[in-house]
Amino acid sequence: MKISIITATYNSAQNISSALNSISSQTYKDLELIVIDGASSDNTVELISNNFSGELKIISEKDKGIYDALNKGIQLASGDIIGFVHSDDFLASDSILSTIAEAFNETNADGVYGDLQYVDKENPEKVIRYWESQQFKPELLNRGWMPAHPTLFLKKEVYQKHGLFDLFYKIAADYDMMLRIFKDPELNFKYVPEVFTKMRVGGASNRSIANIKLKSIEDLKALKVNNVQYPYKALFLKNFSKLEQFVN
Repeated sequence: MKISIITATYNSAQNISSALNSISSQTYKDLELIVIDGASSDNTVELISNNFSGELKIISEKDKGIYDALNKGIQLASGDIIGFVHSDDFLASDSILSTIAEAFNETNADGVYGDLQYVDKENPEKVIRYWESQQFKPELLNRGWMPAHPTLFLKKEVYQKHGLFDLFYKIAADYDMMLRIFKDPELNFKYVPEVFTKMRVGGASNRSIANIKLKSIEDLKALKVNNVQYPYKALFLKNFSKLEQFVN
C-alpha cells in the first residue's frame, strides 16, 4: 500500500527542513513526496531537491492558492493513500506512517485520522494546543465536529468519488471537503488515538481577525451547502469546542 504525501510550499526554506526530515525518516518506505511549489523566490525547491532522497515529484509554478496546489498534488498522486504534510508541519514520530498503513490494512476504512498538536513556532517541543479527536459518528457533524484535517489520510478512491477541494473557499475548503466525505454513508473511517502531526502556530485560518471572520463565513456556507442540520448552532459548537484544546 503506497502512501502519497503532498506538501504545498511558497518561500518555505526557513521551516521546510522539519517537514522533510519527518517524512524521510519514516520507517514506512513505500511512499512518495509530491511538492507543489507556488514559484518560490527563495531556495525552497533547491533545498527539497538536495535533501530528500526518496521518490519525489516537484512542480514549481504560480497557482491560485493552497487548495489549488493541493488539488494539483492529488491529481499527481500515484499512491493508494493520500495525506498532507504542510511546509510548517511535521509528522509526530518516525513510525506514524506505519501506524496509519496498519490501520488501513486491518480495517475496512476509507479514511484514517488521529490527533494534532499545535506547537510553538520557535520551540516545537512546547505544545500550545492539543486537538484530540474521537471515533466518527454521523451525529457529530451536527455539533460542528470534524477531525484535524492535517491528520486525515484518505484512499485515493475517495477523491475520485467526491472530487477535489472547491476553490470557491479561500480558507475553509478542507472543512467543506470533510463534510462531503463524512456525510457519505458508504464510507468508513478509523480513528487512531495517537498524535499524527505537529503544526506550528500561525496558520492561514487564524492569522488575523479578518481571516477568523472569513473562516466563520466560509464554515457557515459549507455547513449549509452540505445540508448540516441547524448550521448556526453547528458553527457555534465547532468554534466553542476549540477552547478546551488549549494546554495550560
